[in-house]
Amino acid sequence: MSKTLFEKICDREIPGDIVYEDEQCVCFRDISPQAPVHLVLVPRRPIPRIAETVESDEPLVGHLFVTAGKVAREQGLAAAGFRLVVNNGPNGGETVPHLHIHILAGRQLDWPPG
Repeated sequence: MSKTLFEKICDREIPGDIVYEDEQCVCFRDISPQAPVHLVLVPRRPIPRIAETVESDEPLVGHLFVTAGKVAREQGLAAAGFRLVVNNGPNGGETVPHLHIHILAGRQLDWPPG
């Protein structure tokens, strides 16, 4: 099976503007930002999508959400606010089959989204 775009970024096979990484995940700037700040947080171990997680993924998925808050604080986004988005499947806007969290900030984000 071929690697996803996100695996290639994590493995440094293609460039990415990485703002954070640890042994479990990598966070980088989105190449097609939908807000003034648009980061993508991905686990190093690929999971196709949130609907395919299993109980054994709970520690990793929990780590992603804790890390999203940490990255938001480190990037100075927490005070004004930010949005986390997880897309699932074609109708959910998923374009890369590798679970990831979008961190959006830097402007007023309307509700409901898209």
